[in-house]
Amino acid sequence: MAENEEIKQEVPVEEAPVQEEAPKAAEPKKEAPKTRLNASVAPGDFDWEAFEGGDVYGGAEREKIQEAYDKTLSKVIEGEVVEGEVTAINKREVVVTIGGKSEGVISNNEFRYNPDLKPGDKVEVYVENAEDKKGQLVLSHRKARALKSWDRVNEAYEKDEVVKGFVKTRTKGGMIVDVFGIEAFLPGSQIDIKPIRDYDQFVGQNIDFKIVKINQEYRNVVVSHKALLEAEQEAKRAELIGKLEKGQVLEGTVKNITNYGVFVDLGGVDGLIHITDLSWGRVNHPEEVVALDQKIKVVVLDFNSEQKRIALGLKQLTPHPWDNLDPNLKVGDKVKGKVVIIADYGAFVEIEPGVEGLVHVSEMSWSPRLHSAQEFLKVGDEVEAQILSIDRESHKMSLGIKQLMSNPWENIIAKYPVGSTHKATVRNITNFGVFAELEDGVEGLVHISDLSWNKIKHPGEVVAIGDEIEVQILEVDESNHKLSLGHKQLVPNPWDEIEAKFPVGITVEGTIASMTDKGANIDLGGDVPGFAFNRELVKEDGKQAVVGEKLPFKVIELRRSTRRISLSHLRTYQEVKERAAATETENTKKAVKRINTNIEKTTLGDIDALAALKDKLEKGEEK
Repeated sequence: MAENEEIKQEVPVEEAPVQEEAPKAAEPKKEAPKTRLNASVAPGDFDWEAFEGGDVYGGAEREKIQEAYDKTLSKVIEGEVVEGEVTAINKREVVVTIGGKSEGVISNNEFRYNPDLKPGDKVEVYVENAEDKKGQLVLSHRKARALKSWDRVNEAYEKDEVVKGFVKTRTKGGMIVDVFGIEAFLPGSQIDIKPIRDYDQFVGQNIDFKIVKINQEYRNVVVSHKALLEAEQEAKRAELIGKLEKGQVLEGTVKNITNYGVFVDLGGVDGLIHITDLSWGRVNHPEEVVALDQKIKVVVLDFNSEQKRIALGLKQLTPHPWDNLDPNLKVGDKVKGKVVIIADYGAFVEIEPGVEGLVHVSEMSWSPRLHSAQEFLKVGDEVEAQILSIDRESHKMSLGIKQLMSNPWENIIAKYPVGSTHKATVRNITNFGVFAELEDGVEGLVHISDLSWNKIKHPGEVVAIGDEIEVQILEVDESNHKLSLGHKQLVPNPWDEIEAKFPVGITVEGTIASMTDKGANIDLGGDVPGFAFNRELVKEDGKQAVVGEKLPFKVIELRRSTRRISLSHLRTYQEVKERAAATETENTKKAVKRINTNIEKTTLGDIDALAALKDKLEKGEEK
């Protein structure tokens, strides 16, 4: 024990000087105090992982370092929309980081609306899952857009902004467009300024649009690409119209063809060529002259800077056909041409492209029956005509066709003298008479009063179209090509015989043919009917006569002016009664006169005898 104690005491004695001299030999540089992991640390608190990793810090210092490090990392919260940065793009996926080491992979399809996406671009993403089964952060750009899309759409609509959309598919009446993740409707009429024949060409494309209508209740959005083009076109139009001058020649493209003209694109601005300014000749439809997408040169005829309308001309770039017309053509010359248009009053004949003449309906035929040009010509007919007048300054020409035919009215008086009789064919029937043709081009009128001796209401009661009748020439008007004809003049006047056959006062038999409001028409067995008023149709038994009854009638009046025989059945028996009554009255008067004469000769005795006779008679009557 003592030895051990001595050893213990000796060791410190020997080492003490060494420890004291060491500092004198070399003075080490002073450093900031560090917390070292040494024997003073309790064995249970020692961080072996940190030691093995070379981390010599611990305790409060480690906590400070850990806190500073955590601040550099973003907190990932599921269900939120955060901003991320594109770090990589390949054919199928887009890699987006949302801070620190938090990266997610998003399908390329979600960025179809933005083909210009590149690494470094900021995009909004929706955190679907902080960590899936593979430990991968799950993000969605489509859902992020959907959550904020309605606010964006409304903001773009209010600010009249231009938005980019992806044309997804075609639908009835237009297209479906993805705008900020919302499906918007693009009407077919709002795709382009010009008519679109193939909608499918826009499917899969990213196009700029303007939001033109929003239904807040149903969340419907309508977009227009045409509105952008119109705004652009409006600026171009204002610029172009500011430089326009009448007579200026421009080059354009046929954009649209209508029935009334052609729309030409002059470089973003449209002008109209009216159908009448396409060609000097007649044009039935503009397609005969131009075709769609055809490049043509046009001349500016007029423009309105306020209404922004431009009138163009095509035919004005070529000389007027009248300027090239044969200068030797004159009145009386024969020309050939084609009928290009028909009107009621005449036909236009084109003798050269752009040079037309009018054949009036009165110059087509010598026949007075021709009242409409359609009865003589039709469009496309090749005709020969004579020039009747020509005005080169006014570009007008009148033609005649009948002048190349023989005139049937020459020497008409010698051919058809007044009083001569001819056969004619009924060509037309009117209320006032009949037109009868004596030969081709020569007609005359048989007035209704010269058609029959009897009174008729309409010529159709006597003749029909196509009937051949005999006529007499009553009057000739050679200058106006008119003939007055008569038909009744060729048959005896039945009234000459009627007056002898039916003198007033004679009683004849007749049959009631028909009834009218005033009376009855009586058939007397001839061409001339009789007439009896209702009061003259009362029979002896007091009844009224009816149709079909055969009765005696008395002729009470003949009127040649009206060609009517007035009859009466009443008078046939009424006069007999009147004569009988008159006879009886006369006999009574004679008897009274005889009695009066005898009374004057009687005596007083006779009076007594008469009184006795009277009493006797009275008693006999009582019995």
